Amino acid sequence: MKQKLSYILLLLFLTAAACTGNRTHSQEYQNVQQNEDAQKEPRGEGEEAQGEQQEQNKAPQAEPYQAELPTGKEEADIFVEPVKDMSEDFIKGMDVSSVISLEESGISYYNRQGEKEDLFRILADAGVKYIRTQVWNDPDHADGSGYDQGGSDVEKAAKIGARAAQNGMKLLVDFHYSDFGADREHHQTLYHFTKQSLKTILDAGGDIGIVQTGNAVNEGMAGGQDWKERLLLLEQAGRAVRETAEETGQDLRIAVHFTGIDDHDQMASYAKILAQAGLDYDIFGVSYDPYRHGTMEHMKTVLKDIRNTYEKDTLILETSYCYTLEGLEDGEGDLYCVGEKDLVNGYAATVQSQASCIRDIADAASQAQALGLFYKGGAWIAAASAAKEDGSCIWANQAMFDTQGRPLASLDVFKYLKYGTSCEKAVDFIEKTRTEVCVGETLDMPQTVNVVYNDRSLNEPVPVIWDSAQIGKIRTDKTGEYTVEGRLEDGTSVNCSVVVAKKNWLLNPGFEKNDISMWKVSYQGKSNPTQIQHKETDAKSGENSFHFQGDGAQKFQIEQTVSGLQAGIYTASVCLQGEVSPSAKIYLYAVINGKVIRSKLAKLTGQGKWKKLKLRLKLNAKTPVKIGVKGKDAGGWGTMDDFALIRADAQS
Repeated sequence: MKQKLSYILLLLFLTAAACTGNRTHSQEYQNVQQNEDAQKEPRGEGEEAQGEQQEQNKAPQAEPYQAELPTGKEEADIFVEPVKDMSEDFIKGMDVSSVISLEESGISYYNRQGEKEDLFRILADAGVKYIRTQVWNDPDHADGSGYDQGGSDVEKAAKIGARAAQNGMKLLVDFHYSDFGADREHHQTLYHFTKQSLKTILDAGGDIGIVQTGNAVNEGMAGGQDWKERLLLLEQAGRAVRETAEETGQDLRIAVHFTGIDDHDQMASYAKILAQAGLDYDIFGVSYDPYRHGTMEHMKTVLKDIRNTYEKDTLILETSYCYTLEGLEDGEGDLYCVGEKDLVNGYAATVQSQASCIRDIADAASQAQALGLFYKGGAWIAAASAAKEDGSCIWANQAMFDTQGRPLASLDVFKYLKYGTSCEKAVDFIEKTRTEVCVGETLDMPQTVNVVYNDRSLNEPVPVIWDSAQIGKIRTDKTGEYTVEGRLEDGTSVNCSVVVAKKNWLLNPGFEKNDISMWKVSYQGKSNPTQIQHKETDAKSGENSFHFQGDGAQKFQIEQTVSGLQAGIYTASVCLQGEVSPSAKIYLYAVINGKVIRSKLAKLTGQGKWKKLKLRLKLNAKTPVKIGVKGKDAGGWGTMDDFALIRADAQS
């Protein structure tokens, strides 16, 4: 009874703190803490008997549902290549934190027969074996709107856990710790909140297997912005998990979650920090968004490195891919958080591509010996209280259900990962075709287009016939953009984007080609602070860029010499982004007949905040010119991309 009373008092305190916006502790919490400390003494015989009676009074649990899953290759509506040597224990999970909010908003889900059915039964039949649910202490913003996926609190998480267990699925509890501060008393609050929450979910019937202590902890945790504070908080959360496991007999594993897997060195540094601190945890968890976190091969390399170096299991805690762009304004509206610009090479916004992408992510994870993956927001479709005010959902085109709650064929990818499927050959999509010609040069249209099938092994270039009348209207004597229609042998319509552009006289201006011998790089100091970086999220275009990083004393420059130019006016330019010290001096320069011309200094203020430096140059015939960037006292990091030297006073 004392334990129950102290728990109620603690929850009342947390609720009051959340409502008032107060993030500090009062004397009331200290009294609750003293009471709970006193209760750590062994219980007497009466208390033991009372506990046993409470256990006997629990409602009997029905046998969990066991879905009938494939034992070999099956016919299906989607093609899935089997994942070779996939472990029987590979986690095929889904985050459905929004389900309670969605159902309260009137959303229903339907099985393959079109009958209304419990979401968890539908997921079980699709091969999902693990459910992930977020837990927020205070799941609402100050204006009353929810956080990510409908704002799941402990009560909702307990309901989700119970329904998952009833359908034969284990549970991963993802604690967000949204409104805890970072002082010593808050460390204790976090510990008690974690322990009591786990008890609540377990008592409700949830079969917890993994506890995620914090979300994206590299970005901060419960008010702790430096690693000293974060490690203390992680230690307290982990202690609550270990004690719960010991007291309940439940096998609970601890996962610590990080974002930014596209940066290999940074991810390795996080694992190193945890190792040096001696943090007690089991799983190094990551997010992998194929839109922004680099290639699957890169992801596989990072996970292998962490597993082999630090002897920790790895797990993809969040991943997803879209199945449609329908409803986007001009393909780039704000209805969805993923648009046409985010599509990954080799996949379109189709149901088959969604399945193929997730299959390929699972394959990479399996090869890296990761524990598995969790699909984020697979059932997160439009509903007013769990989305935007107008009822739309920014995640809806990454769900695995349509807007009416009916499962897409891609949902079944989970049950087909092990053995694969067979189906009739079908075109998934035709890759976009684009060609570029310089002003004054002859246009050569591509002779084929690349057709992508449901079975990717059948992909092939297919001959195309372009509309000759439209080609004849293209003017190559000046810049412009055109669209030319074409037709395949089977009558399929295709388009080609034709760009007539001024010639860029710099070679390999975006560092996309392996040969960078045309660029001269120099530096002062013990080590080279620069490199060609293969990281799409840090490139202005393409996947590569020129990267620099180091302390404030570094000096570097990169330049290219161009000869044989005609006399005229030219524009030199470069795009830069990053974060550098206020004293940094980074500028674009040109050298003509020994004279140095400099641009204004670049002011780099953050990732993705691209700046463009320009120079206007007057050149005499056949005068060599050097174009480059110099950095001095450039403490911090940055990337530069898309160098250009273009004739400004003529079309050519």
